[in-house]
Amino acid sequence: MGMRFTTEPLIAIIEHLGRHAPCALEVVDPDLARGRYAGEVIDHGGLAYRHRPFRTWVDLAERAGLRLLTPRHLEPPWIELRFERLDAAARLRPAHDDATEKYGAGSEFARISKLEDPNLVLDLRDALARVGPCARVLDLGVNTGDELTLVIADEIVGVDHSASALEVARRRFPAARFVEGDLNALPALGLGRFDLVISLGTLQSPGIDDREVLRRIVQDHLAPGGAVILGLPNARYVDGELEHGTRMVNYTQPELGALIKDVAFYRKYLQQHGRRVFVTGKYELLITAITAPASDRASSP
Repeated sequence: MGMRFTTEPLIAIIEHLGRHAPCALEVVDPDLARGRYAGEVIDHGGLAYRHRPFRTWVDLAERAGLRLLTPRHLEPPWIELRFERLDAAARLRPAHDDATEKYGAGSEFARISKLEDPNLVLDLRDALARVGPCARVLDLGVNTGDELTLVIADEIVGVDHSASALEVARRRFPAARFVEGDLNALPALGLGRFDLVISLGTLQSPGIDDREVLRRIVQDHLAPGGAVILGLPNARYVDGELEHGTRMVNYTQPELGALIKDVAFYRKYLQQHGRRVFVTGKYELLITAITAPASDRASSP
């Protein structure tokens, strides 16, 4: 049996989980007060309790480094919420003797499906709709091509330095063209110009000069009126779970300073080159840049 909570504040629950997890809590079923705000004190059959939507419990588990297991129904109105600690040592740390295969088809990274993150699917779909129809699309750091499932174009070219990942991508998308190459040497690849350039979760990789790659994208690879969608990771994988925010050494919670600095640079640079920029996303921030209307460009300093 778990400890029962009724009107106690959330801080008391956080402290309890910090001391006792793994553990179980007994709380009133959130479905009984749908539409009420978190923390509202509700009366149910003479029982006073503090309502918390199920989302509150999911968010709490994520921030506290816990896994929330499937709730169990108890005698109404109670449910049991079970929490267990994530194994902090079970982090995704790509490693390979060959640096180009660190994210290859045989790596732990290959077990992850990008399109199983509903946030990314919805955000990327909206970004692509904002860009509109494209004849030629270039995907930098394409890996096995998950995101290409959402891309519709006459011609798709993907670039990655992992030969094994590209072999998987070729099987998945036989109509596309895939090029093995280093993003730091884009001019040598002779790729041409595109209506849309995509790069998800790649520019922040160690060894990539993200500023220079962005310059080459804009100056060498965008067709007139071309668009850009860049994805910046804002999460990490721990024990199979996706945790929001990047972590720095000796920080227990996300520290977003470096990410905000990168977003600000990309946004300003793209605006300076005549683009209207949108920043969306959660676990992966998407920077979408489309050609700004002439009135916007005329009013820019």
